[in-house]
Amino acid sequence: MLSIIILLIVFLLIAVRQVGNIRLQIWQIMLGGAIAVLLSFQISPLDALKSINIDVMLFLFGVFIIGQAMEESGYLSSLSFKLFNRAKNLDNLVLLILFGTGILSAILMNDTLAIIGTGIVLSLAKTSNTKPKILLLALAFAVTIGSVMSPIGNPQNLLIALNGDITNPFVTFLKYLAVPTLINLFMAYLMLKLFYSKHFDGSSFTHTPEPVKDHRLFNIARISLILLVLLILAKIVIVLAGWDVDFKLTYIALIAALPVFCYLPKKPGIIKRIDWTTLVFFASMFVLMQSVWNSEIIQSAIEDAHIDIASTGVIFAGSVLSSQILSNVPLVALYLPMLTHLGVTTHGLMALAAGSTIAGNLTILGAASNVIIIQNAEKKDNISITFWEFIKIGIPLTILNVLVYWIYLELIM
Repeated sequence: MLSIIILLIVFLLIAVRQVGNIRLQIWQIMLGGAIAVLLSFQISPLDALKSINIDVMLFLFGVFIIGQAMEESGYLSSLSFKLFNRAKNLDNLVLLILFGTGILSAILMNDTLAIIGTGIVLSLAKTSNTKPKILLLALAFAVTIGSVMSPIGNPQNLLIALNGDITNPFVTFLKYLAVPTLINLFMAYLMLKLFYSKHFDGSSFTHTPEPVKDHRLFNIARISLILLVLLILAKIVIVLAGWDVDFKLTYIALIAALPVFCYLPKKPGIIKRIDWTTLVFFASMFVLMQSVWNSEIIQSAIEDAHIDIASTGVIFAGSVLSSQILSNVPLVALYLPMLTHLGVTTHGLMALAAGSTIAGNLTILGAASNVIIIQNAEKKDNISITFWEFIKIGIPLTILNVLVYWIYLELIM
């Protein structure tokens, strides 16, 4: 019972984020929860170590290394200019942000694009004399929706891909989720245009490129990104060909990051500046959720309530709403073992991936990427997006998103 109490306190603190005059970070709260269950003997140190998914941690580490190199070298800024310089008005720019960063988030993970993309869209807002909140919201919706269609698009999808016994996660996610994801990216454009109609007046603007910061690192980052894409394609081919080769997602991330690793002696600051706090968050989350799972209280409560947690409707409703309190990654960490225990189908796992991810469009607290974007915007340019400004678009957009995914999954059953 104590594990559940600690979990509830953690979720409350994540929602409030403030204790007196102290402003808490999400990773600090989760770390505190993990320490609490350890000190109260709700989980043994050995079980805590075993609970940490090394594959997830190493994958995140590899992707963060690549993302940091892309940012510090100026390679990502270069890519963004090549993509966004074609936008001659706000309609073009919002569509390019939605589909460009949306598709990129399916490869580089949404939190990585949230970290790097915030500075890019703020720069775009200045050069195009555009209301920055529109572009920030477009970025937030893009990385959330776009990441749905890939097993490496976000951490919760990665958990499902690694622990859901999916034979070919890349092909499976694309088969079930690519088409509705592209539809939902366009839905986000329509909603932004509806709520900010007076800004979409067709006014034209131009863009200026940013200089390369480190030419050698620029080339290395490009090689790593190409490697990442090629290795993902190789993974798909290996599975489709039926070859018995152990080629985990973890290996893909670490191999792709090798060029950057080789460059670290000349620029060791890269490894210092990657998102270590997110890695601490995940390690802590694994420990806390394992403690809760070991208590068997949640399993018993669901069994007593006679809820069919494997039905598509329950998965969508439960994951979207619960993610606002639990956050999507802890929710999947709790929900996935129950579904796999019941022998849920691939269809159900895809519903969990879509529901838990698209929950990020409902409120600011629905996804860590939202928090990253909003905090960075406040820090860099003192631009704030209020809870109301987010949900007035987020609520109708999330309803439409869920309907699109639900209908599509039902059609291809």
